[in-house]
Amino acid sequence: KVSRHFSYEQKCVSNNAQTTEKHRTDRDQGAEESAHCNWNTEDIVNKIKQRGITMEMEHIEKQIEELKTQVAAINKNAPENKISMIVFSGALDKALAAFMIATGSAAMGMEAVMFFTFWGTPMMRDKNKHAGSKDLMSNMFGSMLPTGVDQTKLSQMNMGGMGTAMMKSVMKKKNIASLSEMISMAGEMGVKIYVCEMSADLMGFKHEEMIDYPGLEYCGVASFLEEAANSKIQLFM
Repeated sequence: KVSRHFSYEQKCVSNNAQTTEKHRTDRDQGAEESAHCNWNTEDIVNKIKQRGITMEMEHIEKQIEELKTQVAAINKNAPENKISMIVFSGALDKALAAFMIATGSAAMGMEAVMFFTFWGTPMMRDKNKHAGSKDLMSNMFGSMLPTGVDQTKLSQMNMGGMGTAMMKSVMKKKNIASLSEMISMAGEMGVKIYVCEMSADLMGFKHEEMIDYPGLEYCGVASFLEEAANSKIQLFM
């Protein structure tokens, strides 16, 4: 009986040991599986984050490219630092104002463009120059219209020429540049002057009777409008 009892106890101890070892093995395997699962989860999370960052960066880069395109379009359509002026009147006071603005703009670093048309065109004639043969209408226009800046008159208070003479006298006393001096100043400062080809042809004015101005050009309305279209300031005098 003692031997049988001892053998039974040994069997129980052996079974317990085997059970304990099995539990330990199962536990270790569970831990390994858990660790393996955790590693896979972290790897997946990292990949998702990386993918999300990549997509976000692609979205940001796309927005930047769109902004660059918009800025380029804005810059293309943005007006230039330029003033374009139509000089329609041939009056002394308006011509003085036009050249004051033009030279002032050039002094501020702006590009200044002046377009002389209709009654502003005779101001560009040189009194010391004479064109060749003209027809009757051209000669009539030439005799009735001023020849150069010296014959321009005030638009208001001319009083038969007395007002114009008074204005010129006061300007001289106050050391204000005359119209001819302003034109010379404008040429030195790079102010562009265009003469309307149609107006000159209509009034019978020829190129050889115009003043000597640096870069003086003859053009039509379309050419001037190209200059004015992208100008920051447009004026009509």
